[in-house]
Amino acid sequence: MSRHRAVRNLDIDEVLEEDDYADDYDENELDETQLSQEDRAQLDEGLSYVLSVVGEDIPVTDFEIKEALWYYYFDREETVNWVVEKIAKIKAEEEKQKKKAAKKAAKAAAPSPSHSKSTKATPPSSAKQQKQQQQQDDDPLTQDMQALGFGSSVKKHSKLSAVSTPASTPPETPRSASPLAKVPPVKRVNVMEEYAKRSGEKPKLNLVVIGHVDAGKSTLMGHVLYDLGHVNDRTMKKYEHDSQKLGKGSFAFAWVLDETGEERDRGITMDIATNHFETEHRSFTLLDAPGHRDFIPNMISGTAQADAAILVVDASTGGFESGFVANGQTREHALLARSLGVQQMIIAVNKLDTMDWDQGRYSEIVEKLGNFLTQAGFRKSNLYYVPVSGLTGENLIKKSELVQWYQGPCLIDLIDAFEPPVRPFDKPLRIAVTDFFKGGIGSTGGVSAGGTIDAGTVQVGEQLMVIPGGEIGVVKAMQVNDETATWGAAGDSVLMTLSGLDIMNLSTGCVLCNTLQPVPVTSSFNAQIVVFDVKIPITSGYPVVLHNQGLDEPASIIKLLSILDKSTGEVTKRNPRHLAKGMTAKVKIQLTNRAIPLETFKDNKHLGRIMLRKDGETVAAGVVTEILTYGS
Repeated sequence: MSRHRAVRNLDIDEVLEEDDYADDYDENELDETQLSQEDRAQLDEGLSYVLSVVGEDIPVTDFEIKEALWYYYFDREETVNWVVEKIAKIKAEEEKQKKKAAKKAAKAAAPSPSHSKSTKATPPSSAKQQKQQQQQDDDPLTQDMQALGFGSSVKKHSKLSAVSTPASTPPETPRSASPLAKVPPVKRVNVMEEYAKRSGEKPKLNLVVIGHVDAGKSTLMGHVLYDLGHVNDRTMKKYEHDSQKLGKGSFAFAWVLDETGEERDRGITMDIATNHFETEHRSFTLLDAPGHRDFIPNMISGTAQADAAILVVDASTGGFESGFVANGQTREHALLARSLGVQQMIIAVNKLDTMDWDQGRYSEIVEKLGNFLTQAGFRKSNLYYVPVSGLTGENLIKKSELVQWYQGPCLIDLIDAFEPPVRPFDKPLRIAVTDFFKGGIGSTGGVSAGGTIDAGTVQVGEQLMVIPGGEIGVVKAMQVNDETATWGAAGDSVLMTLSGLDIMNLSTGCVLCNTLQPVPVTSSFNAQIVVFDVKIPITSGYPVVLHNQGLDEPASIIKLLSILDKSTGEVTKRNPRHLAKGMTAKVKIQLTNRAIPLETFKDNKHLGRIMLRKDGETVAAGVVTEILTYGS
């Protein structure tokens, strides 16, 4: 019993203090001998400035201030803010130690428990603290965050602080809490400076090619790549010879993008094919999406990464109609592209050579598609139409003499005119994984993961967290747009080798993010959706498959919150009984199996967009407006 009594009388704070070892050694600490003379001069000037602001009699060393200056890329104001907060924390710690010493003195002067039963009564202040602690432990947010793996490190200030740390909040020490802690100072990259240098080069865009199955998407873009010199004559002749042996001679250009044996045997694209090409003023990552309705999830995954799109339409007799009528993928692909944030689109009216370049047929298609696309939310000024032939190459990279009635630019000139989007560099890092495999880039080991950087920046040596799971890995090597690089920024297509991770920690649709600002994981959220052409009205409990980037998860619309006016956004009816075609509404959605990484649309446009599908058809699309639960 004496051992139990000893445990009860332990001062937990004192025990924890004894186990709080100072980590004075860091192989990556700032070493001024490794810096250039210019950098050392900037450090000395910055130190003088900081000391002139906060004073010289402070409990922060000159070396710590220099480390902060280095961490903040010589930003003096950020360093001053960090020093001020550091001083405040030190003073608060001193006050805490004084109170603790007074508490120990009072405890030593007080009678022991064996002499007085009254001392067993809990003081009012202690009871209040215990009640507050119990409330914190019972709080659903705390439980959710603990389930996610952040419970012990989350401060109970607000929901926002539980989810992420503001980018402007200085870490406890500039190097230990930073994701760049593993990067030696001399190897750190000021990504924004490097991006400013790169911005003098051609702007980079992600371009997706969509359309109904057999519209000629792969053939069209394969021919474009060949004409631009990205495929040599020897390879092209091999494709022609091999495709003719299979009795599919017209598929030769499609094989430039359809690389797997199954795709070539079946004659259809099944997964997203990626390529790179440049025009006179732009650099593109090409994403060739599958047209068959069985592979819509892959199409959504590819289109979610796109900045602009080419909608390929079959102009042959019955070809356009089969893709545009009910269940046709021309209509669904266009709706999905707009719902996924694509605003600029070229409509390539393909196979017009089979109609002897009939202007009437072209005008008919343009009229029907134009009305539909404007109703779907596209602006007329962002829609461009061009008659082409992917097989013969007419009007692809130069104006065709066969189409005398068409006076507009050719396809490649229209592609070159796409406007590059504004990239969210200042937001927390988010990379949705679209591909992963065992093994590293070149001779490096580990596992590799690829995807498009939705927001933020990343560099070699940085620590990244995998969500869901909370596992942490270090970037050992990186390729940006198939070229070896040391950093990447929002909009770049990256392939990274990560050490410290098992391949079981990765999955398609998981998100790589900054360790200080992890993406929320949720199983319940509110969304604002637009209802498409549904056969049965949507009611409470309506089961759907939710698509977000590369993820597709079973879910249910568990509550219809309100119907909104399309033009004003005002609530026209609360708690409706059902939602019909064309309605805009706010709903509550519950994931069926597991929590997934999501953010509100205002925080991240990519992770905040959702598609809802049922029985192989898209029934609604929308954006996340509020996350209701955090964690699993």
